[in-house]
Amino acid sequence: METKKSSKIETKQVQLIDGEFTPTQAFDILNSLIDQKINYHKIENLQLWEKNHDNDPQPFIDRIQQLEEEKKAIDVYLSKLKKEGKLLKIDGILKLTPTNLDTDSF
Repeated sequence: METKKSSKIETKQVQLIDGEFTPTQAFDILNSLIDQKINYHKIENLQLWEKNHDNDPQPFIDRIQQLEEEKKAIDVYLSKLKKEGKLLKIDGILKLTPTNLDTDSF
């Protein structure tokens, strides 16, 4: 008789960004990350719409708008740093936490 061993997958952290950057460098890095996230939500919305034309796009639209607002806020913040001749320390850690699979969302 074979026994199944339950393995617990632990939380993992990924150091995505770590360093000091000029405001221009920081702008490029952060905008690239946010733009990738926006594109992800656009594609995800389109894929769900292709499966079901009655799918509600509002959560995607809301998240995209939220990310666009973050881009504007970052631009304002970095402009202030640039005027003051400051660098920006970015410590970008992603925390990956396993959760239970929601099969209804697929």
